Amino acid sequence: MVYIWDHFQQISFVLLMMLLFVAASPDCDQPQYCGNLEIPYPFSTKEECYLNDIFLITCNRTHYNPPKAFIGNGNVDVTNISINNGELHISLFVAKDCYSGNGSQSGSHNVVTLDTPLFTISNTKNKFIAIGCDTKALISGKIEDELYEGGCMALCGNSNKTIRDGHCAGNGCCELEIPEGLKYLKLEVNSFKNHTEVFEFNPCGYGFVIKQDQFHFSSKYISNYARREVPLVLDWAIPNGTCSKSNNKTDCNNICGQNTQKISFVNDYRCQCLHGFTGNPYLPQGCQDVNECDDKMLNECEYKHLCINTPGRYTCRCPKNYKVDGRSNGKGCIPTYKAFVKYIVGCTVGLTVLVIGCTLLCLSYAKWKANHEKNKFFKRNGGLVLEEHLSKWESPVEMFKIFTHEELKKGTNKFHESAVVGKGGFGTVYKGVLEDGLIVAIKKSKLVDQSQTDQFINEVIVLSQINHRNVVKLLGCCLETKVPLLVYEFVTNGTLFEHIHNKTKHAPLSWEIRLKIASEIASVLAYLHSSTSTPIIHRDIKSSNVLLDHDYTAKLSDFGASKLVPLDHTRLSTMVQGTLGYLDPEYLLTSELTEKSDVYSFGILLFELITGKKAVRFDVPEEERILAKIVLCAMNEDHFEEIVEEGLATEATIEEIKKVAKLAKECVKVKGEERPTMKEVAMELEGLQMLHD
Repeated sequence: MVYIWDHFQQISFVLLMMLLFVAASPDCDQPQYCGNLEIPYPFSTKEECYLNDIFLITCNRTHYNPPKAFIGNGNVDVTNISINNGELHISLFVAKDCYSGNGSQSGSHNVVTLDTPLFTISNTKNKFIAIGCDTKALISGKIEDELYEGGCMALCGNSNKTIRDGHCAGNGCCELEIPEGLKYLKLEVNSFKNHTEVFEFNPCGYGFVIKQDQFHFSSKYISNYARREVPLVLDWAIPNGTCSKSNNKTDCNNICGQNTQKISFVNDYRCQCLHGFTGNPYLPQGCQDVNECDDKMLNECEYKHLCINTPGRYTCRCPKNYKVDGRSNGKGCIPTYKAFVKYIVGCTVGLTVLVIGCTLLCLSYAKWKANHEKNKFFKRNGGLVLEEHLSKWESPVEMFKIFTHEELKKGTNKFHESAVVGKGGFGTVYKGVLEDGLIVAIKKSKLVDQSQTDQFINEVIVLSQINHRNVVKLLGCCLETKVPLLVYEFVTNGTLFEHIHNKTKHAPLSWEIRLKIASEIASVLAYLHSSTSTPIIHRDIKSSNVLLDHDYTAKLSDFGASKLVPLDHTRLSTMVQGTLGYLDPEYLLTSELTEKSDVYSFGILLFELITGKKAVRFDVPEEERILAKIVLCAMNEDHFEEIVEEGLATEATIEEIKKVAKLAKECVKVKGEERPTMKEVAMELEGLQMLHD
């Protein structure tokens, strides 16, 4: 009995000692902290926990708040420790060499050392920088116990005007790469001439090693680089033959824990978690399995809920009647034959019923929608108003045709970009070929709103009243689309603007042809103003709205801005529309439109025919921008012949050109009441033209 009692006491004592040991031993497996800095194993602040003296971190809580971490017992400030990349981020002082105005050294700290012989200065994450205009900076250390020395000069002469931000190639800033394997760092900064020649803008020189992504040179650093410390990256690894203090492993050549791999270098190595594991590979328990199935972003299973986690990896399962698809590396599923048959039969029956039902429904809906949209667009495009107005004129209506959208789409290759022949203020013009071979021009408005519809209806109404050989003939329109369309005869020889101003595309027009064109346009304007049942003001007379056919017969186009003037009105108040350079200044000020507004624009057109210059230009000095101002000044100062287009005037035609210029001068008088009528202008031009017949 006594024997049993003694044995029990011995066992109890042993258990008590074990409990006391466990309670007293530090918890080295858990990361420690110094302020906000996490210190993972093999580093530690506790003697029992760091791998060996190389990895001691001192946490100074006495002199710093928050606390700061230092390598060993030194003064190298640690800011971050990376287990996965084997990096130690530290702060290092900047070497500084300063001088006063008389050339004496002042406030310098021109030598900085870093004594961490067991850590390597990272050559991929750092760079050596020298800043100054009279600065030489030296860097030295050891590479495999051999002395390494390098240097950099930063100069900029007697001025800092050549220094540029971001440039670090010797002018104010010099940059060197860090050699591989560099240990123990010494930086020294000196001056060539004590900054005496550059003191006003550069009293100091600087040298430092810094993380590459933490430095971008600025020219203001020349006067003062304010940072006392800069970030630096050290590479660390486990020296071969190192044994662990805190685990029971006897293999001093590999302290890596479970589920890890050893990555060897020349004299040391690092530990890394195997794929599919995470944690601290330097701890005895090593890395732990990552459960990819708990995170849907980490697994590629088609059915996430059927994912099965395994050590270091995972497998995917498939639902009933499905099997793993080998082509997807086991991540996807395909139906089995039985499931596939059921799926096909079900889909076929369902799809057949759906197709029949949808077909019947779509046919009915399409028929209803086609009729509904046709009526909707017809009304929106002003079809009812157009029919009412067209019914009042018999002759033009007989020539007028309502085209279908299909006809016009076929004739323009579905309004292809290659069919575009012009773009104007109100829309785009396409060239089309109808089924009977007739070539037409189709005008498509840019916008679909009420104002554009009004322009469309107005142009149809205006053109429906005009029957003149010098007006582009309106053949019909289309009302079946969102955008109303007008169909004109196609005029083959381009615009008058192109013939005057594009000398590379067209040969210069002779004076006889120009006079003929002017006479024809004047004649048609006189017709519009006085011979139609209701006077018509074109309101946008310009060279780009005059088309020419193969024998240079002029045809006036673009009646989108035209207005019908009631017979009992001589003025019509409207919103100002027209083209800069051709606009009647009186109309611009009063917004009151009269026939004399067209007279003014025609006068500018005559100036354009005479001079070959544009009505207004913005690529020349201000005094040469307005054509009317240039011509009137030339006529008043008696040097008119200088502004006539080169090669246009001859001895036979110069007097005639002067008469036309004088007529144009009358047309562009500021007050509309002082201008002639288009009928008077047409008669005078017709008289001049008869001299050539």
